[in-house]
Amino acid sequence: MSRGRADRPGGTGADPGRIPAARSTRLIVGEEPGPALPAGAPGRSTRLIVGEKPSPAPDRITTGRSARPRLRLDADGRVEHDIRPAELSNDLAGWIADDLVAPGHLDPAAFEETFVAVVQDVDPGWTVFYRNTLAALATGGAHGGTNAGMAPVHDRAAALAVGPHVVELGCCFGFLSLRLAADGHRVTAVDLVPGTARLPAHVSEKLGTPVTTLAGNALAVPLRDASADTVFAVHLLEHLPRGLDAAVLTEMLRVARQRVVVAVPFEDEPAPAWGHVRTFDLDDLHALGAATGLPYAVDEHHGGWLTVEKRT
Repeated sequence: MSRGRADRPGGTGADPGRIPAARSTRLIVGEEPGPALPAGAPGRSTRLIVGEKPSPAPDRITTGRSARPRLRLDADGRVEHDIRPAELSNDLAGWIADDLVAPGHLDPAAFEETFVAVVQDVDPGWTVFYRNTLAALATGGAHGGTNAGMAPVHDRAAALAVGPHVVELGCCFGFLSLRLAADGHRVTAVDLVPGTARLPAHVSEKLGTPVTTLAGNALAVPLRDASADTVFAVHLLEHLPRGLDAAVLTEMLRVARQRVVVAVPFEDEPAPAWGHVRTFDLDDLHALGAATGLPYAVDEHHGGWLTVEKRT
């Protein structure tokens, strides 16, 4: 999942006039597993308990946060939500972080599991989730939401892509890869988790922007030398311990023919809710670039950027 903070509401993959009344869904996270998720869905399954009675639709606002949290814990410690298809997007990541993780209601280790369970409950086919997220990213996202935080990052990354074939390492749900495919690039998206890697490939066919996906480690990318024009690692390195960043960059340079692009968030402390284990600053990026012995540039745009050129 893309992670950040992100004024326009996202697009709706379903007809708003046909959206049923919001229901209260209770998720048991981290207990006995339920039915397996559909092929391509990331993470392991989570048993869902869906309330029989619809709950009143909470007041909604299109900017900022609602007065009532979108996700809550009931008296038994189960996660509840009232999220409807029209509002389901990657902004869910920020809602989980704000409503559950930050107050200490949910262990950060259960973040991904909770995310997948909520999406699966609202949109079993995942296409509404993807359409809404891509529409929000294209229009800037709702103020303060995850999509609004990532939209300028994706715009910058797309502007830096050169050549017909691009690779994204650590693609997660593949929103950037789908953007690059829509821009006309042939895209290979790589993620460590096989289920996560399969999902964007499955959805991309339905969206008409096919993306090739591979399960693979960024430290040993399953691609030939000089097999892609541009290789991206966008908001990946902050998830890895110090010392592995140089190894990942070496792999990126091995695979790239023309350019390598790294983007990282700037944080005072690593954000555990997002799975971050280290921070970066401009000096860190300069050190990485200088160690390559190749022409490079470092700058700041909604975080830090390192671009290394293999051809000048």
